[in-house]
Amino acid sequence: MIVNCAVYENGVKLRDISIEEISDELAREGAFVWVGLLEPSVELVKKLQEEFGLHDLAVEDAYMAHQRPKLEEYGDHLFVVLQTAQLVGDDVAFGETHVFLGANFVVTVRHGASQSYTKVRQHCEASPDRLSKGPSYVLYSIMDFVVDNYRPITDDLEMRFEKFENDLFVRDSGSEHLQDLYQLKRQLIRLRAAAVPLLDICNQLLRFHGDIVSKEGRVYYRDIYDHVARVTETCDNLREMVAAAMQVDLAQITIRQNEVVKRLAGWGAILAIPTMVFSLYGMNFKVMPELEWRWSYPVVLIGITVSCTYLYRRLRRVGWL
Repeated sequence: MIVNCAVYENGVKLRDISIEEISDELAREGAFVWVGLLEPSVELVKKLQEEFGLHDLAVEDAYMAHQRPKLEEYGDHLFVVLQTAQLVGDDVAFGETHVFLGANFVVTVRHGASQSYTKVRQHCEASPDRLSKGPSYVLYSIMDFVVDNYRPITDDLEMRFEKFENDLFVRDSGSEHLQDLYQLKRQLIRLRAAAVPLLDICNQLLRFHGDIVSKEGRVYYRDIYDHVARVTETCDNLREMVAAAMQVDLAQITIRQNEVVKRLAGWGAILAIPTMVFSLYGMNFKVMPELEWRWSYPVVLIGITVSCTYLYRRLRRVGWL
């Protein structure tokens, strides 16, 4: 459950520490503590609450999960909820990362589908000049990592949509992607719902909370804002195209059904000619002049054949057969 717990000073990692040592390290001037958790137990969360002085409501949200992306202020620390996403086959799995941010600490709690933040920690430790800005830079790095993971998902959804779109206009392909397009649209809506709240979070971090987010660190959140804006714009454009493709797919289904109806109607018209003639001869009337004529049988057959052939050629010419 404890992924990492370390203390940093002037952008340099001093050492890994235990939970019990956190309160002692928080008293060190110029240092901050970074704790990473993965689906922790109630006891561990309560222990961290005591060490960092976290608010009850924020701790409850972090443990229970299933929260919308948001930023809330609780006295001397912030509580940020981020929705993570990653591809699992053709599906998009969503998880959550909860971040407690104070002037001298940052705590991350991961739930569900989420990639490890080991790379984020390594990247931050490789840039001590930036990490010296404190926990606000750590929050930026985590948010940037989460948003960057949205991009491969939008690229994959675009590629899948292009494949469905190409199949829509292949004549007689027999493929109907209405269900696939609906699932694609559903994933786009969920991804957009995860990304859009980050715009408001970035705005708040850019304008407020100066006691936690340094003035030098605010410029980094503009970069995240720009990335999120591009993701949401891509989702919006792709969602409109998916909606249009769904309408086209429905229209293609209707057209194919109309083609079937036209063919059935055409063959019905052709079969109506011999049906009418044979039903006439089945009436068993006594006085039928052609019954005594020697050539009446071949003449009737030839007449039926000529009439059916003529009607078939006419229907083929107008595209009904």
